[in-house]
Amino acid sequence: MIEEQVILVNEQDEPIGLMNKMEAHEKAVLHRAFSVFILNDKNEVMLQQRAHHKYHSPLLWTNTCCSHQRAGETNIEAGKRRLFEEMGFKAELKELFHFIYKAPFDNGLTEHELDHVMIGYYNEAPIINPDEVESWKWMTIEAIKEDMVVNPDAYTVWFKIIFDEFYHYLEDHKL
Repeated sequence: MIEEQVILVNEQDEPIGLMNKMEAHEKAVLHRAFSVFILNDKNEVMLQQRAHHKYHSPLLWTNTCCSHQRAGETNIEAGKRRLFEEMGFKAELKELFHFIYKAPFDNGLTEHELDHVMIGYYNEAPIINPDEVESWKWMTIEAIKEDMVVNPDAYTVWFKIIFDEFYHYLEDHKL
């Protein structure tokens, strides 16, 4: 199996090359990524719990899905592809904003990503891929904010960053 490659970018999100995903995480090189948030009619966010065997952040709660764009793939195409691969459904997505973060993990890897945040709407239960997702649930934005204060170690680093700085986008933006 060929290892997945990530798109290396500068701080203006201009592509500057490709690198194997693990190597990019070992060297903490800035690369393009995305995070998808799915909301329902009640304005609840669909959270996923990462699978127990993931190489970083196993069993932590996070946004609906996230991953890396492939060469030649738009942000929206990548988000739709991964949403279906991880959560088993399709939804229209809208890109809201992007930001850069850097987060080292206990296993020696570092996420250094220019993360494109997207939103979509869906009301059904997902058909989760157990290779990627352990569990899922709907939570209100207020409940997530409160739980992050009480249980901060239950959530992924990037999800906490997005939520702390940008949760108002989730409250204010509709497709």
